[in-house]
Amino acid sequence: MWYWQKEKRPKFVKFMKDNYPPDFKYEDFAPLFTAKFFNVNQWADILQASGAKYVVLTSKHHEGFTLWGSEYSWNWNAMDEGPKRDIVKELEVAIRNKTDLHFGLYYSLFEWFHPLFLEDESSSFRKQKFPISKMLPELYELVKKYQPEVLWSDGDGGAPDNYWNSTNFLAWLYNESPVRDTVVTNDRWGAGCICKHGGYYTCSDRYNPGHLLPHKWENCMTIDKFSWGYRRNADIGDYFTIEELVKQLVQTVACGGNLLMNIGPTLDGTISAIFEERLRQMGTWLKVNGEAIYETHPWRSQNDSVTPDVWYTSKPKEKLVYAIFLKWPASGHLFLGQPRGILGETEVKLLGHGKQLNWISSKPDGIMVELPQLSFPQMPCNWGWALALTNVT
Repeated sequence: MWYWQKEKRPKFVKFMKDNYPPDFKYEDFAPLFTAKFFNVNQWADILQASGAKYVVLTSKHHEGFTLWGSEYSWNWNAMDEGPKRDIVKELEVAIRNKTDLHFGLYYSLFEWFHPLFLEDESSSFRKQKFPISKMLPELYELVKKYQPEVLWSDGDGGAPDNYWNSTNFLAWLYNESPVRDTVVTNDRWGAGCICKHGGYYTCSDRYNPGHLLPHKWENCMTIDKFSWGYRRNADIGDYFTIEELVKQLVQTVACGGNLLMNIGPTLDGTISAIFEERLRQMGTWLKVNGEAIYETHPWRSQNDSVTPDVWYTSKPKEKLVYAIFLKWPASGHLFLGQPRGILGETEVKLLGHGKQLNWISSKPDGIMVELPQLSFPQMPCNWGWALALTNVT
């Protein structure tokens, strides 16, 4: 919408001209969004199978259309227009009844073309008509009605946090709201907050620093490399492969982050086959290697200094370090340059295989691990493997 109506980028203007009637407006998309094949149990099944621990639904994006029957978005919501259904409620119930995921909601603070926001903006945000009459009441309504455990705020519109009254809202959220004991929030609550304040940092879209951050963070990225929505014209090469996604997950967790993988459903309310496949593949991989991902801490080294594509996580209480390697060495021997083994104490196992593996120390640091000789069907998984190292320094 922004590219087409505000920036008027030629490619988007031409697409609309070629594919829609001459006087077609953005509002005319609403009746086309039918969600007629939206099967919330199928969504819950796919999300559970993905190995995810939380889900974040976009309850309202920058164009202002709410996926619930908001009292503050008259005739521009999923109950009055399009599906005539409360999508937020349906998903919330399915997630809580059929999965072990935490239910989260994304909410855009500003709206690109809302007249009250534009009026406030033209006053250099000295006026607060939009947050007082629209954003804040809607956000309170959303939290009270659906009790999200993750509240993913976005879209500060260039306005400071005191325009949005973020600190007062967050004080209520953490002290008085129905989710005060469980809720987690991000860092997008006003211009200048990002990467500085918040339960966890997002810093930028598709953020992947590749090094350890001192504060919890999240890599919020898209399986479609170019879009947060569904694109009918996407080519197969526009989607990350499962190998690339596993690498993103491993890198992110090794550096202390969480991975939030975005998919764009269709106007019919379905998750397209390519997205479903990627999510299920990730779940298959996590079934074997989840021990090296879930509830882990960053180790003293995030990746190996000698062998490329090896990343580390740890569980200090259990005296465990995990070495996740993305290429199986042709020699059958994996050299790890970081861990120091202790003879008679250090044990090495391949997740999904279970038997102890032989290893030898090398000078000055590092160990050489003898991987099991496995035929392809005997492999515990594809796309990356994890060694559990007990008692290494």
